[in-house]
Amino acid sequence: MATSQSSSFEQVGSGLSLQARGIHTILLTALGATSTLTAAQSGSTVILDSATQTITLPAPVAGMRFTFRNTITSVAQKVITDSASTFLLGRLAAVSLVAGAGNAFDANGTTIRAIATNGTTTGGIVGDVYTLTALSSTQWFVEGTMAGSGTLATPFATS
Repeated sequence: MATSQSSSFEQVGSGLSLQARGIHTILLTALGATSTLTAAQSGSTVILDSATQTITLPAPVAGMRFTFRNTITSVAQKVITDSASTFLLGRLAAVSLVAGAGNAFDANGTTIRAIATNGTTTGGIVGDVYTLTALSSTQWFVEGTMAGSGTLATPFATS
């Protein structure tokens, strides 16, 4: 059976079937209380692993992407844009683990700069996951799911 390699794909046999070998995502962990991501880290999964943590996004370049996964119930976690003129657009779906109700919260793309969780009403529970994708030099698109307890409130903030 002939085998040839090109980039991250390996062709096995003479057919058109390609198998991906070794494709993985870089995990960014133990970033501490404050951290600023870089453009070179685009495509990474950021593990939110501190109860109090602020992560600043790099200046957006269209196509950059970061996925955030929460592994600890937070007290105050925040993901914020790099400047007062860079905004979030999109939606986070949320469910209350206590009330059993769901909601969706929108970022308008013109004033919202941060996702701020508190471990209760605004999310920040183990299992939260959301992705931010740069649409332009001034806007990130956000999508994902979060959980909270009690009456849910928006995790989006203007600063």
